[in-house]
Amino acid sequence: MSFNKKNIRCALPFASFMFIQLVVLRLANQSGRGFLPEAQQEKVYLFIQVAAIIGFLSHALLRCLKGIQRLYKPLLTIAIAFCLLGAFIILFCSPASLFYLIVTGIDVLLLGFVGGSVYERLSLSANARKHLGVCIGIGYAVSVLLQFLLQLQWTVKPAVTILMLLSFVCLVAFLLKNNNSQASADEGQATANPKGIPIFSVVITFALLLFISYYNSYIHHLQIASGYTDYNVYSLPRLLMIPTIILFGVLGDIKGGKLLPVCTLCVAAMALLNTALIGSETYLLNMCLYYIALTAVIAYYHITFLRLAEHTKQPALWACMGRIIDSVSVIIAFGLKLSEQSQVTVLLINVVALAVVIVTMAFSGALNLSATKEAQEEPKAEIDPFPIIQKSYNITPSELKILRELVLTDDKQEVIASRLNISVSTLRHHITSIYRKTDTQTRLALSNLVNSVK
Repeated sequence: MSFNKKNIRCALPFASFMFIQLVVLRLANQSGRGFLPEAQQEKVYLFIQVAAIIGFLSHALLRCLKGIQRLYKPLLTIAIAFCLLGAFIILFCSPASLFYLIVTGIDVLLLGFVGGSVYERLSLSANARKHLGVCIGIGYAVSVLLQFLLQLQWTVKPAVTILMLLSFVCLVAFLLKNNNSQASADEGQATANPKGIPIFSVVITFALLLFISYYNSYIHHLQIASGYTDYNVYSLPRLLMIPTIILFGVLGDIKGGKLLPVCTLCVAAMALLNTALIGSETYLLNMCLYYIALTAVIAYYHITFLRLAEHTKQPALWACMGRIIDSVSVIIAFGLKLSEQSQVTVLLINVVALAVVIVTMAFSGALNLSATKEAQEEPKAEIDPFPIIQKSYNITPSELKILRELVLTDDKQEVIASRLNISVSTLRHHITSIYRKTDTQTRLALSNLVNSVK
């Protein structure tokens, strides 16, 4: 399997969304400065996380509601348009106002709604499935690199403006063109994943994210204890996220992602051992390990839930579940006031969090690497691509019969119409509709589309 242009077309929208998210969240964190009292300023971050959660959940809820799927595309278009408007308002306006704070909340909520659509589309995209990990790795790496380059001279707003516009254009092309390719969550054709694997993944992700939060607090305890304050921890160490996300993206594609949980656990354990055994004398190393561990967890929950989503009854919800858990863990960690706890307490909680991860992985079979080899030796079941195409592109039953004829035979339209007992004009009307829905123009293109599902 080769990584081709179709996969790039999936990596690029994810990179666009992640870049927009990183920029908007950075700007959102400035909300209220010069307007809110200092004691209230720290709560702005919680406000942003809650808005993001509401955005993701509102998209998932909309996809579950029956009878209003025709409104989905117009609502998504409106959400993207106002999200773009809000992004430029907070980019160019002063944060010292109530207006800025309100616009920030609305914009983050709309971004969550748009993000839910991106995650769902990726989870159901046949182009991305074969190289999902690499798509996620490349997309996230590009967004981190752009953010890093821009933060060196963040006041250069023309560059940010141009990149934001290009990113939104990319999202529009990805989400609104052939938007019917997103399967409706209410069609009921997905099957629940066996053995409660999604729940196990929730527990593992939640424990890993809490570990990352506490680990970050713990190494800051070490920084204070060592008096090491000269190094800007948000510059060079952050660049380690780029090779790490690509590496873990590749791991996510090997053996169906079986190596990903184990490798993520190993990185987290290595980071903890370094702080516990070596301590404050290696603060720079601790920060490097923090970004590596953080990126490994991000790769884990993105790839895991995007893969699980298509096997659940609510793919729109499960596709973005990792991102929702991320925001929830931030809120919980903030409520526990890590900075006020002792270094020993935070270290013990780190150990407990990793213990929960190990037990849950063992119980769910994530640590059983031998199962992968056995699974690979089993013959792959034949996949009928036509029901998948019907579901993905909203093909009607009548159109499905014609689609089969167009792909599986070389007969002329008159012959097909006679076999199906319909007029040639009716047949041509259905063919035009099929071409429009699938964004194809020839029978060869239709055949290639169907074969790409196999």
